[in-house]
Amino acid sequence: MAVLVEDLDAFEASLGDLLIERGRLERAGVERARRLAEGSGERLHVLLPKLGLVSERDLAEALSERLDLPLVGSADFPEVPLLEERLSPRFLRESHVLPIAEGPEGLVLAMADPLDSYAIDALRLISGADLVVCVAEPSELEAAIERLYGQGGGGLNRLVEEVGEEGEEALDLDLDVERLKDLASEAPVIRLVNHLISKAVEARASDVHVEAFENRLRVRYRIDGVLVEVDPPPSRFRAALISRIKIMARLNIAERRLPQDGRIKLAIRGVPIDLRVSTIPTMHGEGVVLRVLDRQGVELDFAALGVTGHNLETYEEILDRPHGVFLVTGPTGSGKTTTLYAALVQLNKSEKKLLTVEDPIEYQLEGVNQIQVKPGIGLTFAHVLRSILRQDPDIIMIGEIRDVETAEIAVQAALTGHLVLSTLHTNDAAGTITRLLDMGVEDYLLTSTLTGVAAQRLVRRLCEDCRVQERALPELVEQLGLERYGSGGESMLWRAVGCERCNGTGYRGRTGVMETLVVDDEIRRLILRRAESKELQRAALSAGMVSMYEDGIRKALEGVTTIEEVLRVTRDV
Repeated sequence: MAVLVEDLDAFEASLGDLLIERGRLERAGVERARRLAEGSGERLHVLLPKLGLVSERDLAEALSERLDLPLVGSADFPEVPLLEERLSPRFLRESHVLPIAEGPEGLVLAMADPLDSYAIDALRLISGADLVVCVAEPSELEAAIERLYGQGGGGLNRLVEEVGEEGEEALDLDLDVERLKDLASEAPVIRLVNHLISKAVEARASDVHVEAFENRLRVRYRIDGVLVEVDPPPSRFRAALISRIKIMARLNIAERRLPQDGRIKLAIRGVPIDLRVSTIPTMHGEGVVLRVLDRQGVELDFAALGVTGHNLETYEEILDRPHGVFLVTGPTGSGKTTTLYAALVQLNKSEKKLLTVEDPIEYQLEGVNQIQVKPGIGLTFAHVLRSILRQDPDIIMIGEIRDVETAEIAVQAALTGHLVLSTLHTNDAAGTITRLLDMGVEDYLLTSTLTGVAAQRLVRRLCEDCRVQERALPELVEQLGLERYGSGGESMLWRAVGCERCNGTGYRGRTGVMETLVVDDEIRRLILRRAESKELQRAALSAGMVSMYEDGIRKALEGVTTIEEVLRVTRDV
């Protein structure tokens, strides 16, 4: 069965209408893609995912419906290659096509682009059979081709072969800058960097670490908070690869003595991705870390972030107050900013004006006025905060309180009737109060403005497809005090096993464990006499605060995470 479209322009217009109707695309996006299609010669349905306007999955579903073709998935792909002797793996990869079955109606093809008449004609000629065309998502198709035809390192090995020996020059870190720029701009190097980034996104990595050592280049992905080493390119590509990343982030490739920070925006599988780039000079070259900010992959919802039960009630009660300071604390990478974004989403109403001061702006929120700090031109947190109070905001979010000047302005803003949200680096909720006093914030100002402090950590979430429940050992029940959380029966815990969906780790995604301290009259009395954090902690627990450890134990008993994960992140609390 051939795919016939008499009027391709009319078909693509109807495809765009379907995506708009489903809420997957905006009319302005279609017009933008259409203008680019006219200039580049590419078809609209090919450009849409490249521009990050629509995901590959959504496009595949729309193509399937408009062309009345079956949509196939990973379960439909064969265990062994079909027509292996007659088909070139390179042709299959470049054409994004794969024979998946031989049936009475002919050879069944999975295609990312079912309108690719050249690939269809070539397969018909090679096979000598009738064809039945199906639609497949490109990422699933590529994974199947790699499984069936790949050799060893797969895509990375092929890209390395394409670069060949060109990268040898890149060992000389004193290369002429223009030559280095040329090397980094060559197609194979571009594809090599794109490959590393796309694989990181597919693996749900939050960070990509590229580290230069004397005789090798190391690449690691941070997946669910744990670093995992992946196959790196050979060391000879070090300078070309790092220069390419710096060019993408609009950094100075000639400057290798000082740290630099930048940002990359691109689309992976049709999904817009932001990357925060940080470079730092090391003994054997520059080290690069890319923080992956998947705007569509983050759920800015309290329940999805692990804010449940007593903590959720406390959050909502604090955020419902018209003024005061609410702080979220924890180490770097513990999800503090994401929690504040979820709070802003909940507070974002037409009758409220919200302003944020951030460095950097991680996610763009509709209806919220967000300001990027630029210390290089004197636009610091303190400078911006003095100005935005004249903008008559109701709610202010400060990305981080880093010094006493910022802390004092935040307190003054709360005194004048604003709700102020911010983050701070401390280990627990009670320690935040001690830290603010040590920074130089007056105790009487804290008692007047501080309404609550939440401390949090991130634990890996158990994969729901393979987790196993088992009876807890009596020694463990006694040691951890699990009988306090049960209903009188045996304590049951969950264990990570590992399956294909979670890449054998037993975990998929992360969630928060937290404690929320409410500043009541007893806490205020302790602040005024500058009590130690342990005394503040005891008072908060007596008033009903659920500790981070207890919140984690409850989530372990519910099968959200494991006891090992809870102990890993709460040992220092």
